Amino acid sequence: MPVDPYILLLLGAVGLAALLPARGTAADVASGASTAAIAFLFFLYGARLSTHEALAGLRHWRLHVTVLACTFVAFPVLGIATRGLVPVLLTHDLHTGLLFLTLVPSTIQSSIAFTSIARGNVPAAICAGSFSSLAGIVITPLLAAVLLGNSGGGFSADSLVKIVLQLLVPFLAGQALRRWIGGFVTRHRKVLGLVDRGSILIVVYTAFSEGMVQGIWHQVSPPRLGGLLVVEAALLAVMLALTWYGSRALGFDRGDRIAIQFAGSKKSLASGLPMASVLFGTHAALAVLPLMLFHQMQLMVCAVIAKRRSHDAEASPTGPEQTAASRAAAGTETRSG
Repeated sequence: MPVDPYILLLLGAVGLAALLPARGTAADVASGASTAAIAFLFFLYGARLSTHEALAGLRHWRLHVTVLACTFVAFPVLGIATRGLVPVLLTHDLHTGLLFLTLVPSTIQSSIAFTSIARGNVPAAICAGSFSSLAGIVITPLLAAVLLGNSGGGFSADSLVKIVLQLLVPFLAGQALRRWIGGFVTRHRKVLGLVDRGSILIVVYTAFSEGMVQGIWHQVSPPRLGGLLVVEAALLAVMLALTWYGSRALGFDRGDRIAIQFAGSKKSLASGLPMASVLFGTHAALAVLPLMLFHQMQLMVCAVIAKRRSHDAEASPTGPEQTAASRAAAGTETRSG
């Protein structure tokens, strides 16, 4: 059962915000640093994404449409359905955060890692995660506008302006400059990865500091947190089953089904945290809490599933061959991925 070390750092940022929340001038500085960090984060996202690779991946369009449907249709439908659990298991604010969780794009790194462990279609997982992250920059705010409205400080005209200035403009700038800085970004991927994570830590500290100053944590009790975990476990179980058996019903082979299951059942902490900070402002702390919990839960559960899938491939006389065939079929579509 893996415990993501980064989750421990995030919890450390939360603990620091609880003990030493930024106030007054320090809060203004932290807010400015958070805004700059988010813009730089999405600039790097744009600089990393290869347009050529993304277009090449469109050849396997059925798989990518399936993943996008799971991420931005099935997940939000389930999120809406949990509205009936308020106030029995969830408070209104926790449900808002849970609903926002269902609108966030899929992950890239962990989807690729688990697909590889399970001997699935890795190139397809790379493209599916990239497409989801790219689409999420536009789709997540639009879905938030429709489903969240102004609940919990959610979407507004001001949020739209912030989304454009803090997320979309830096992303497009990174894409425009990729021709000149793409090589540098690739060569220094590890260092810039640390910058990514450091930026998100700043965002988390700022959000939870604002929450502490406003006293919103008095709204969350241990029974409510327990109820949230139960709901999230059920949500993850439904999506894992839907992506696995649904993809089989659609005629995908084993390698593609593995990629669909891991890319279609997960949510990105790296994309979701900055978006929540922009969309929810001072209410971001409660909004990101369900996402942080879900992130750790999905890592633990998917690690177990990936290992079992790898053992199934070894035990099956056609498993490894199926996977190899799947990779060969996808090789032409994402050879550079």
